[in-house]
Order: sequence, then structure tokens, then C-alpha cells
Amino acid sequence: MSNIIPVLTIDGPSGSGKGSISKRIAEKLGWRYLDSGALYRALGVAAIRSKVDLKNEDALADLVRDIELEFKRTELGNWSVLLNGQEVQNELQTEQVGDVASKIAVFKRVRDGLLAKQQSFLKPPGLVADGRDMGSVVFPTATHKVYLTANAAERGKRRYKQLIEKGISANLTDVIQDIERRDERDKNRRASPLVVPTDAVYIDSSLCTIEEVVQQVLNLLKNK
Repeated sequence: MSNIIPVLTIDGPSGSGKGSISKRIAEKLGWRYLDSGALYRALGVAAIRSKVDLKNEDALADLVRDIELEFKRTELGNWSVLLNGQEVQNELQTEQVGDVASKIAVFKRVRDGLLAKQQSFLKPPGLVADGRDMGSVVFPTATHKVYLTANAAERGKRRYKQLIEKGISANLTDVIQDIERRDERDKNRRASPLVVPTDAVYIDSSLCTIEEVVQQVLNLLKNK
């Protein structure tokens, strides 16, 4: 199906700018959008609320089966995530939820459970999907693939700025160290580790603005 409906996958580590870039490209192309990280964060919210043991893979897999996840476009043009019909967008941005999402994402049964939910977003006229295994596992035959990264210090600064702008207290050193820990977990997990997908175009955004990266990606689509 992905050979018929165009798919752009943007993979990369936490804080590389995947979300901002993907949303803008989806808007410019008029395509659908999938933020896989938001799905894992929403699952993290559900795990916290249900007080599930974060080391219990079976219980977490059962939780995946029982929850409903949905993206909704707001009147302001933003995207929000619904967990069992309830908007949880603000909760997704907390460091606690991000840490929980990273921990539960290491389990194969959790990733397998979310796989079908993610693939269901593939509908006309096209899809922009961002995450850590979009081009390698979820949409391996995607028509266009990008791997977007930046050095850990720069990603930490971006994340720190986002938190401060949202009124969330943060320490820059702690944020950078947290990103480095997540990188290690993502790269070394057994299930779907973070890799540069086959045929993906590698882009380092450390010294680039969002608009510069957006234009790079749009040029790639145009040339291909």
C-alpha cells in the first residue's frame, strides 16, 4: 500500500526537530501526519494513570490493546492527541511522560501492539510520519525517507527552550543528560533500535533553522 500512497518518513533522536519539520511539511503538502512519539507518550500517560509496572511487558501490551489513540486537528491548525477520547496534549510535554515513554518503548510486544495503529494512518493523499523507526520498521517501503539529527548539546538547548516557554521549570544540564540517556536506550533496545533507515537521506540540523530543513526536505521530494 505504501508503494501507492506516498509516504515521507522522518526518523531521528529526541530533540532533532522531527515534529516541527514533519508538521510543516504535512501542512505544505496537504498530507496526513503521524507523530509516533506522541503515541508512545500517550501510552505513557495511560501507564501512569493505570499505575502499571513499567517493567511488566505483558501488562503494558494489554494496555496498548485496551486504549484508543487519535490525532485531532484543532481550530488553530495545531495537532492534539486524544487518549480514549480525552485530549492529553499538555500532559505529553512533561519530562516524566517522556521518560516513561522511552522506557516502555524498549518492549517488543508494546511496539508490535502500536504497529498496526501507526500503519492505519496511511491514507490518501499521503502521509508524513515522524519517529524513531518509521522508515526502518513501520513503513520500510516508504517512497521518501529522511534521518534527521543534531548534536546532543543543541538538542538539549532546543528542548530546554521549549520547556521554559511552556512555563515548565528545567535545568539545561539535566535536560542534555536526559537526552543522552534516551539516545542510549533508543540505540541499544532489542526491539526496533534507532538506526539510519536504508535509503534515507541524512540531515544534520545542528546549524540549521526549521525553515532551512523544511526546504531541504521539500527539495528532496521534488527531485525524487
